[in-house]
Amino acid sequence: MNENNLKIHDETVLDAKLIPHRSLNARGLSIILSCVAIVSLCASLPFFLMGAWPVAGFFGLDVFLLYIAFRASSRSARAYEHIVLTHFDMSLRKVSAKGREQLWHFIPCWTRMKLDEHEEFGVQRILLVQKQKEIEVASFLGAEEKAEFANRLKSALSEARRGPTYNY
Repeated sequence: MNENNLKIHDETVLDAKLIPHRSLNARGLSIILSCVAIVSLCASLPFFLMGAWPVAGFFGLDVFLLYIAFRASSRSARAYEHIVLTHFDMSLRKVSAKGREQLWHFIPCWTRMKLDEHEEFGVQRILLVQKQKEIEVASFLGAEEKAEFANRLKSALSEARRGPTYNY
């Protein structure tokens, strides 16, 4: 028997990289901060000219704190989750905003998906369950996006459980 015939064909059923949404890019951030700085400067200038210079400092502090808040938000956008599902393995890689990685492996036949749904607000949590291990995925997505991803994941898990298709 040929060695090529013995190879197990394991194709990718689902390859999803989930990234948190950020509606503001670097250019938009610089535009907003520039506008806020100009408004703060214009508002603090009369106080500075009247001799109340600490007021100008507080206006500058507001701009600085806004910059720090936006910077922290954009830094948190570095986090992501990567799910790769084949017929024989499911890997979940979570990377935090600081770059810390966590990796889990599941066997698709023994893995089930558990949804926490709220009647009014929709899907709140998606959990991958295997034995006593429960891992939440897509925690940073909105309820509609979680429901859409849950449907994709459910159909992909069903396809993976059916097993590979061999063409001779």
